[in-house]
Amino acid sequence: MSPASRGMDLVEVGETTLAVEDGGAGEPVVLVQTALTADELLPLGIALRRRGYRVLRYHRRGYGSSSPARDPGSIAADARDCADLMSAVGLGRAHVVSVSYGAAVALELAARRPDLVATTTAIEPPPTLLADPGEFVAANESLLTRYRSAGAAAALDSFLTRLVGTGWRAEMERLLPGSVARMERDAATFFGGDVPALLGWTFGDADAAAVGSPLLYVGGTDSGPWFAAVRRRMLAWFPDASDVVVDGADHNLVLTHAEDVAEAVDGFLQQYLCR
Repeated sequence: MSPASRGMDLVEVGETTLAVEDGGAGEPVVLVQTALTADELLPLGIALRRRGYRVLRYHRRGYGSSSPARDPGSIAADARDCADLMSAVGLGRAHVVSVSYGAAVALELAARRPDLVATTTAIEPPPTLLADPGEFVAANESLLTRYRSAGAAAALDSFLTRLVGTGWRAEMERLLPGSVARMERDAATFFGGDVPALLGWTFGDADAAAVGSPLLYVGGTDSGPWFAAVRRRMLAWFPDASDVVVDGADHNLVLTHAEDVAEAVDGFLQQYLCR
């Protein structure tokens, strides 16, 4: 078992195998893994278990000890994997929580399988949701060009230098020890599967209307204009949504402000208990 999957069980889910951590007792919460940083939701999961929730956290295909990634990647297929996993471990309805790429999967699941989703927590979903995501798409296409010409390691360094700064390795190790080696190992899944999947995903007015579950949006004050615009679009789609913006947080908020995010999620979920 790889270091990223230590303490996780391997669960047969249809024709694939996913590495799963299932701990705690109480209301069921499913944490959908985001892209690249496989264990980014680990601190949030710990904080939610401490607050009395059963937390199911898993690695998507291509990460850790889970089965290899699909070719091509697909947000819709990731949502189906999540639904199949919930069935495999005996969950009925559950609260679904994720960030960034994983929030796209959570929204897709909520729209396609409303019978499974008691509530949806979307933590800074990706800017592909914008009415005009052209700048975000161009940035990601440039990243893919770098990946295809120079390989995963060079593209990873370019991406995280832009996102975090030249000291990204030290910063990521500070936030999540062991994450750098894991990201380097999983970079091919990120660039080869997740980025194209995100660029190929569409979610519009009709999709938003299909989401029947109560929704919580969580963001950070310092995440920049793309995510501020995503927040406005989400609140336009879901005018009854709960809305929490964490002061001083950026797009790494589930690592830097895990307790603040857990407090927001807990307060929201207490209004919508499954049992």
